[in-house]
Amino acid sequence: MSKITFIGAGSTVFAKNVLGDCMQTPALQGFELALYDIDPVRLQDSENMLNNIKKTSGSTCVVKSYSDRKEALRGAKYVVNAIQVGGYDPCTITDFEVPKKYGLRQTIADTVGIGGIFRNLRTIPVMMDFAADIREVCPNALFLNYTNPMAVLTNAMITLGGVQTVGLCHSVQVCVPDLFKNLGMDPTGVQSKIAGINHMAWLLEVTKDGVDLYPEIKRRAAEKQKEKHHDMVRLEMMLNFGYYITESSEHNAEYHPYFIKRNYPELIERFNIPLDEYPRRCVSQIEEWKARREELVNNKDLEHHRSHEYASYIMEAIETNVPFKIGGNVMNQGLITNLPKEACVEVPCLVDASGVTPTFVGDLPPQCAALNRTNINTQLLTLEAAATGKREHIYHAAMLDPHTAAELSIDDIRSLCDDLIEAHGDWLPKFS
Repeated sequence: MSKITFIGAGSTVFAKNVLGDCMQTPALQGFELALYDIDPVRLQDSENMLNNIKKTSGSTCVVKSYSDRKEALRGAKYVVNAIQVGGYDPCTITDFEVPKKYGLRQTIADTVGIGGIFRNLRTIPVMMDFAADIREVCPNALFLNYTNPMAVLTNAMITLGGVQTVGLCHSVQVCVPDLFKNLGMDPTGVQSKIAGINHMAWLLEVTKDGVDLYPEIKRRAAEKQKEKHHDMVRLEMMLNFGYYITESSEHNAEYHPYFIKRNYPELIERFNIPLDEYPRRCVSQIEEWKARREELVNNKDLEHHRSHEYASYIMEAIETNVPFKIGGNVMNQGLITNLPKEACVEVPCLVDASGVTPTFVGDLPPQCAALNRTNINTQLLTLEAAATGKREHIYHAAMLDPHTAAELSIDDIRSLCDDLIEAHGDWLPKFS
């Protein structure tokens, strides 16, 4: 029996989407859906929920929970990763509260920035344990990574872990629909091309019936910026750098040195930037789960309709050899010619029975590549810190981060890193 292993299966709502989708996919019937999580209560919740969906959908997939990670992985053909190391309490709280003492404010802190660096440093060792298990018990498995920080973790699994990996993010799928909705345009029949790095990929082309839609998009965007709305940072970036970015404005506010600035507090109001947004979301999701648990876990009539998540479509394309196009995070093996080869990039990929095949993009517009490189610098130094165990590279990663460097002195950056290392305690490996 073929096997799909879900690590972090206690993410019940996400497990519903990904594995519920698998149950709706004819080519994946009869697969074992192997669930693993370090929280036995949440693991049981997810098992109950998926069995409810199995009953209502008539799926022949077999749902099975595991307390032993290696056994959950043994013989898997596909592995889906959705873990969060350290959770909201204590690690996310630490990522926000310690930098605040230095006057460094964040919105999401899960990609780059000081929060993204430390999220990487506590997650990479756990992922390397996964990689060791995969090399031993399912060496040919395709690892589908949904965990942030996407670029560094996908890079680590491939280059340090030796595991066949593709990183998957929602931001590519929703980029054009969200932009068009915000500007009051119809996305029907629109063709687009997107490439760059995760959370900062670029809408390089957007056309309908061969007509370039960018002039109209920019005209409407300039009008839209006269009023308050939720996507002001991205429209500002597009109007100044020429291209729209895939990930939301609250994320992008902290990827650049232009928006969250102590000396210009009026920018927060002007661009409608939600500081401390991710901790608020975490608290809200914890409360929402309490409300939704009964509906998902104990509802014997629970139904599921296939979502827009890429995972089941990737597996279906491999199983059936019917090609499917995704936006995937992969190593830059000559794909984007003006970004470093050591970087993980987000590009269109074709999926069929031969696996995930990235497509050639060529040069990005020079200003777009330059902005990507500012974030890649921090990503690669974070990876270097994880690979070598040297504290010096943590300092380098932070000193090269655009937002951190714009706000703090070198001495303060080093001191902040030391404070975060101490505050995280055993959630981090030891750095020399």
